[in-house]
Amino acid sequence: MSTTVTPTRPPAPVAPVSRARWVRRIVLLVLVIALFLIPAITRIEGQTLVSNSLLFRFTQMFMLITLASDWNLTGGFTGYVDFGHAVFFGVGAYGTGILMGHGWAFPPALFAGAVFAVVFAYMIGFPTLRLRGPYFSIAMLGTFVAMREIVRVSKGITGGGVGLTLPPYLNRPLFYYLTLILAIIVVGVMWWIRRSEFGASLIAIREDEVGAEMRGIRTTLHKITAFAIAAFFTGLVGGLWAYQNTFIDPDLVFIESRTVELVMMSMLGGLGTVAGPPLGAATIYWMRDVVWKNFADYHLLAEGAILIGIVLFVPAGIMGALGDRSGTSIQRVWKRWMGGAAGEGEP
Repeated sequence: MSTTVTPTRPPAPVAPVSRARWVRRIVLLVLVIALFLIPAITRIEGQTLVSNSLLFRFTQMFMLITLASDWNLTGGFTGYVDFGHAVFFGVGAYGTGILMGHGWAFPPALFAGAVFAVVFAYMIGFPTLRLRGPYFSIAMLGTFVAMREIVRVSKGITGGGVGLTLPPYLNRPLFYYLTLILAIIVVGVMWWIRRSEFGASLIAIREDEVGAEMRGIRTTLHKITAFAIAAFFTGLVGGLWAYQNTFIDPDLVFIESRTVELVMMSMLGGLGTVAGPPLGAATIYWMRDVVWKNFADYHLLAEGAILIGIVLFVPAGIMGALGDRSGTSIQRVWKRWMGGAAGEGEP
């Protein structure tokens, strides 16, 4: 009597997390811990290591990281270049300021201002997100300019050109922690969206919206949802900025250059990536600080040159250049020039 033994297959090995990924996670964790500890470092041996001015600059950087990540959700993930994204910043700032002027405490006024931004996003999103390409960009720019003029003429509610004064509250460490936590939350949300089915649908819309519709993706619903998420977090930043600044008026809140900066930051870091906008925001913020300090009369010219350089030499952004094994755009241009120069000397 013979028995047949059926060989069993060993279990499939589980792919280990690469060493590079673990290194990135550890570096990121150390960076976050260091950022949380910065306000605690005040004076050592009688020397001031962290001043309120430095905390304020970090707070501004965290706000820009949040705003750039928000813009990237619409402009990078979905592919709809929004030249009026700062309108949600203004709605959040004025919503918070008006409610605080009527006796509301800061936390509920801040949340309500962000909700106002979401409602406004739904109101303008349904008509504008049906447009594509430059038509959407121009429509959003027109919305931004129109909203600024509406705020300017609504003197009974917004104070008009005179502006609104919020109750002064100077607490640099508090604003530092609030903006840092908000930036971490927003980057985490973008990381989750990028890896979710919702994020995959947004990428599909960016690549081929007609094809996405044919595959059953409800493109309008997905675009509106992304628009509202970006508006909510942008409105929060606007409210925080207004309370920290203690004064708002149309010319301070509704500035076209704010959206241009967000586009530059997202492009420099890498459109459609999670780490790109935070990296681009931090880079441009400190670079701009150096430019203003050394070239105060030519800072706009310098920023324009930076934008041209990004488009020409780093079109895929820093993250795209790092992920390109064949070399960055700058390296390719250099090799092409060197190759051409070498070829000119050959017979």
